[in-house]
Amino acid sequence: MSKTSLWLILAVGLLTAAAAGCVLYAENQPAPAPTIELPEEAPPEFGVLFEVYSALMEDHYNRAGLDPTTLSRGAIRGMLDALDDDHAAYLDPELFNTEQERFRGSFEGIGAEVSARNGRIIVVAPIPNTPAEAAGIRSGDEILEVDGVSTEGMGIFDVVAKIRGPEGTPVTLLVLHQNDSSPVLITITRGVVKVSTVDVRILSGGIAHLQVHFFGENTSSDFNEALDRIRRLKARGLVLDIRDNPGGRVDAVVAMTSQFLNSGLVLYQVDGWDRRTDYAVRSGGRAKDIPMVTLINDFSASSSEIMAGALRDHNRSQLIGVKTFGKGSVNVQRSLSDGSGIYYSIARWFTPSGSLIEGEGIEPDIEVPSDPEGTADPQLDRAIEELQALIAAGS
Repeated sequence: MSKTSLWLILAVGLLTAAAAGCVLYAENQPAPAPTIELPEEAPPEFGVLFEVYSALMEDHYNRAGLDPTTLSRGAIRGMLDALDDDHAAYLDPELFNTEQERFRGSFEGIGAEVSARNGRIIVVAPIPNTPAEAAGIRSGDEILEVDGVSTEGMGIFDVVAKIRGPEGTPVTLLVLHQNDSSPVLITITRGVVKVSTVDVRILSGGIAHLQVHFFGENTSSDFNEALDRIRRLKARGLVLDIRDNPGGRVDAVVAMTSQFLNSGLVLYQVDGWDRRTDYAVRSGGRAKDIPMVTLINDFSASSSEIMAGALRDHNRSQLIGVKTFGKGSVNVQRSLSDGSGIYYSIARWFTPSGSLIEGEGIEPDIEVPSDPEGTADPQLDRAIEELQALIAAGS
């Protein structure tokens, strides 16, 4: 990064921080900062930002103690906070590395996938067999505080950074369960979270129940192994379960959805330049003929919504459950030269027929609410009923 570019970033963050506070004017103000020539790539409006940085370096009472790293990171956060993008965030080097580990399949923390919704931090799903699930964290929980610190105004990755930590250490969350009126404190002992992304079991009547928890780096290969097992056991039908699935890698969901389809699109995306990118069905699908239904709920998000939308638009599977989360933005992590990274939205996802996912979600073909007590699974029961009818009709 050039010195000029660094100054530009610093200036943006410093101006954003100043806007949040009050200003006291001295009677004898210093002379205005000199005009600074901007680099060619900078818009002219950024000139005043350079003036702010120059003035601080010249006149601030603690100018000798201004730390370039602290200013730089604060500036980047300020620039991203100014975007109309719930998913934009800055990740310091440690957190950026941790996020990369999450997609590789393990990390230290509590094991809960979270997302931002209207400025609130929401648990999309606790990962199965993790400290979060054992402690009673549920899908739909709003995280209000972490160790007594309010999450109001915090970015999603800032909250994640506070929740994560070494194995064996505690973290206390103030959470508001969905449909509850009063928040509760939950203390969780962090552990090593190993993400099991695919589970399969054979139900009575030769029906396979295939649950996908997350679309990670190894999920596609695990999914293929599960399909091979289903074929070896000669399952008569398949319930594909993507409830409480927060999403993950788009390449994984394209590969996995293609297992059920013959041709056409899995999805397309449109970026900020109005450029369209198509993601075609890949050849060689292993499960193109097996009768199937798909379970979705209000915490099926992102890549799981892509899968549901594609299966619906291709008339390959009925969707059973409730409307999905509505997280259909294309987010990227970009590494920076100091090992940190930034996360932000670059495009929107659409189903093959052109339905926008972001903010809209995917509607089920058959709406079945979940059991509020959690003692029964009416959605799975209905899926089995519908699948048995499909199998009978094809016999």
